[in-house]
Amino acid sequence: MESSSAPSGGSTRREATRQKLYEAAVTLIAEQGFSATTVDEIAERAGVAKGTVYYNFASKSVLFEELLRHGVGLLTASLREAAERTVRDGGGQVDALDAMVRAGLGFIARYPSFTQLFVAELWRTNRTWQSTLMVVRRQVTAAIEDVLREGVASGEFDDEIDVSLTAAALVGMVLVAALDWQSFQPERSLDDVHAALSRLLQGRVTGSR
Repeated sequence: MESSSAPSGGSTRREATRQKLYEAAVTLIAEQGFSATTVDEIAERAGVAKGTVYYNFASKSVLFEELLRHGVGLLTASLREAAERTVRDGGGQVDALDAMVRAGLGFIARYPSFTQLFVAELWRTNRTWQSTLMVVRRQVTAAIEDVLREGVASGEFDDEIDVSLTAAALVGMVLVAALDWQSFQPERSLDDVHAALSRLLQGRVTGSR
């Protein structure tokens, strides 16, 4: 999973190594589960020595926590960038949300293994990194909440909407629809899936009366 910003100076090599470890870990854990994946396998898949894993991460659990932070950080940055760009170009808050939906779909299409892991972990309550998961989940929903609040303040959205629940529902809509797309309808294009979700977002499912 690529970093959202280019590393500089002496951090370049270490950042490249960590990227390899993220890629190896997310692929292996998606294939066979967290418990069944060993540090040896992660190192082998990444093409590094086992000691390199422990040099960068204290344990497999720490690696996974950092993987969650890294992946969700990239997702959140892409959502905020899409919304901000849309508003700069003269779009409203509905347009910003629509741009976030597309950005989310694009991220999931690019990193399907990470998304599968993220969704699976959201339903678990016995992991040592549960608190980390709640923090990174909050990052994503907060980005959408900001747009919803802007829309309420400008009068574009009903001021009676439940901002936090609506944001969570939008995240869930994109995640579930995208995973269904990737798993069961891969012949569909990103444009197709985005168009369907855009209609839901803009309340155009029932048609005109």
